[in-house]
Amino acid sequence: MQEKSSGASTQNFPADQNTNTAKSAPFAAPESALEKASSGPRKAYGTAKTENLRDSGLWRYILPIIVILFCISLLAIPLIILLPLLSNSLDMHAAANQAHISLTWLWGLMIVIEVSIAALIIRGFVSIFLTQVGNYRREE
Repeated sequence: MQEKSSGASTQNFPADQNTNTAKSAPFAAPESALEKASSGPRKAYGTAKTENLRDSGLWRYILPIIVILFCISLLAIPLIILLPLLSNSLDMHAAANQAHISLTWLWGLMIVIEVSIAALIIRGFVSIFLTQVGNYRREE
């Protein structure tokens, strides 16, 4: 009786004159061939042992600076646009206030929404990029 591997599926086909018995299990390899292939010495080419993996460490300073500048601009750019609109809506001599159309609530609400969304984004960037920077210390 032959041993069957768990991964091989067997099907019973009627015998044909053109069917060869060697073709019945084309994927089955002899056990001795598998043992020989795995028992030989392994060689690794291009491993980290042969490469110089030291860097200048400049990215440890540039990445936090870029993230901080992005976070500041994320807050500053919309506030630069919205704060003059809010201050103009508070002016009693503005054209919108003369027509009794006060948009102060709109600019205030937009500032609150913008600052809250920016706070969530900034919190994410700080947790992703700035919390692990202190763990990468150069040891020389």
